[in-house]
Amino acid sequence: MFLGTHSPRLDAKGRLFLPAKYRDELSGGLVITKGQERCLYVFPLAEFRRVTENLRSAPVTAKAVRDYSRVLFAGASDEVPDKQGRITLPPALRSYAGLERDCVVIGADTRLEIWDAAAWAQYESEQEQVFAELSEEVLPGAS
Repeated sequence: MFLGTHSPRLDAKGRLFLPAKYRDELSGGLVITKGQERCLYVFPLAEFRRVTENLRSAPVTAKAVRDYSRVLFAGASDEVPDKQGRITLPPALRSYAGLERDCVVIGADTRLEIWDAAAWAQYESEQEQVFAELSEEVLPGAS
């Protein structure tokens, strides 16, 4: 399970240090792809395989499945972190997410998300009230 918020910076070569607490889990490889809301998703290989299997079992006749699969796979890049725990973010993915220097890496349960720091701050600010209002709907009975 990925948790927390981290603030690494991209270097001049487009590399990013993964949070130290996740390096072992991701050392065997990972998949980076376009996420929703203009962030990047980082999946451990096993989780990306699970997502892939779910998409394979969905009907290819469903336009939404085709559209989602095309964007997910066309933008995907498989990476192996270097010995320092860095991954290289391909230029097209950096451009998609608006990543230049200051980034935020958040834990999102089964994946990490990489955000431009300013975009994350804006998203978090906008979603705070929504988060408060949805708690009963998303987690009934939780307090």
